[in-house]
Amino acid sequence: MIIPLLRLIARLPLAWLHRVGAALGWLVYWASPTYAARLRDNLYSSGVCADAPSCTVLLRQAVAEAGKGVAELVPVWFGADERVAQWVRCDTWQVAEQAQHGGKGLIFLTPHLGCFEISALYGAQRLPITVLYRPPKLRWIEPLMIAGRNRWRSTVAPATLRGVRTLYKALQRGEAVGLLPDQAPGVGEGVWADFFGRPAYTMTLVARLQKATDAAVIMAFAERLPHGAGYHLHLQQVPVSGLDETALNRAIEAVVRTCPAQYLWSYNRYKVPAGALPPRARE
Repeated sequence: MIIPLLRLIARLPLAWLHRVGAALGWLVYWASPTYAARLRDNLYSSGVCADAPSCTVLLRQAVAEAGKGVAELVPVWFGADERVAQWVRCDTWQVAEQAQHGGKGLIFLTPHLGCFEISALYGAQRLPITVLYRPPKLRWIEPLMIAGRNRWRSTVAPATLRGVRTLYKALQRGEAVGLLPDQAPGVGEGVWADFFGRPAYTMTLVARLQKATDAAVIMAFAERLPHGAGYHLHLQQVPVSGLDETALNRAIEAVVRTCPAQYLWSYNRYKVPAGALPPRARE
């Protein structure tokens, strides 16, 4: 019953849904002191602001953009194929085509920046892509997530050993995979590396996948355009020489700095996974 309802909501103009999302962002910000404090702390300590006034402006933008990111899930996941396809403009798709020359696999990295959900769907219209996902805490959301992401030539793989093996196999076939590189991994799946000047538990999976398959690595960022005008997908190849967790975080920082208002600063990026030693305890 819920999917038909979501498909109906997805017919609404994207601009309307973004306005609702912006209001939702502020509602959550004022209703949850923990959420608000984390967003402010992560943003203010990042160094992306030139001064206090610019941080205040950026904070307001980030609160609204975070809400838009939630509201746009409905049209991105459940909107008509032809409508979703028309929302995205990409002037750099040749980056992916050139990187895949010779049958190489592609590792698309989509940080929590802009509309990261639509990046993989754009790629799925052009090549097979397997996207790694972490099952949400609210179990009723998982089937909706899978239904929304399994479109065109996209499939999903859970963040388990079986799912990681699925990624390896896809890359060995010369296909593409997609990951959120700034997602905090579980214990034993990451190392501590600085992210915007603070230690963050950073996944080792990207470097391991690349070294094992010689895949090309591409940073993908779907910029959310104003007034519901759609998205501008930016692709940039990441050098694989010396690619480790520190280099990975530097690459993510660089793309975030291009559009800091659309980064999900409320994400608990600096948490210590259960069972992991905090960074100071490891020194």
